[in-house]
Amino acid sequence: MSERILIIDDDPDIVRFVEASLVLDGYDVRSALDARTGIEFALSEPPDLVLLDLMMPGIDGFEILHRLKTSPTSANAAVVLLTGKANVRDLVRGLDDGADDYITKPFDIDELRARVGSVLRRSKAMRDLSPLTGLPGNFRIAEELERRVIGGAPVAVVHADLDNFKAFNDHYGFMRGDNVIKFSANTLVEAAVEAGDPTCFIGHVGGDDFIMVMDPNSAEQFCKVVVERFDDGILDFYDDHDALRGYVEVIDRRGERHAFPIVAISLGVATNIRRTFSSEWEASAIAAEMKEHAKSESGSSFRIDRRTK
Repeated sequence: MSERILIIDDDPDIVRFVEASLVLDGYDVRSALDARTGIEFALSEPPDLVLLDLMMPGIDGFEILHRLKTSPTSANAAVVLLTGKANVRDLVRGLDDGADDYITKPFDIDELRARVGSVLRRSKAMRDLSPLTGLPGNFRIAEELERRVIGGAPVAVVHADLDNFKAFNDHYGFMRGDNVIKFSANTLVEAAVEAGDPTCFIGHVGGDDFIMVMDPNSAEQFCKVVVERFDDGILDFYDDHDALRGYVEVIDRRGERHAFPIVAISLGVATNIRRTFSSEWEASAIAAEMKEHAKSESGSSFRIDRRTK
């Protein structure tokens, strides 16, 4: 599906010229010669990127930008400002209000096309980053799994998640729970560095689930470091009395108390060292299966699939 671009500019000659160039580049382009129509188009059919003239009659570009960025339907659209102004204060204001880039008129069409492509790539990458951990999300994870697994080179897929995390979240609240998720992400990143695998990809599926794609020769050392670092740091997130007794108490809907152990991390590893993967889905499923075996043990642990078929 082509990326959608909306041009909001009251100069019909510029609109026709830019629209024709972007259509040739394969974009789905729509244009508006007045502010109200542009806003209506943006809200009814949200674009991936808006080319916005700051000097619009009636409703100026800053007001249009504000409306785009405060509406839930268009807030994620990237915005490139088109401006004849050389006023640095206005440009800074536009960027502070949420614009992603700007280009001054008159402009070279090749520069505009390059900026559009750059902003769209950056916007796409940012949309797929976890806002909590800053790690790549599901789309990037799927891409990396497909690229590395289908490529046929030696690869390990590691699935990690936390044990007893829901109880921790229920007991202490989501803000402290978010800190544990960020700690987990940092632990995985630090372990990849310590394991010496510069090719390691780390993604955040969501919640307390993470996927790593890495060199299979580094996977076991990576898991050992993760378990050690995680267990060394997790107690810092508990109140002292809970840390000392080794559990938290959570009251269920019937008013009954249940004790839940300290949060642990479980990792499952699938590799193509002894077997081949028919698809990235198979590799992911085997890693998830091994992770469930690891979760059957108490405390933090990992399991590596060593089956030949």
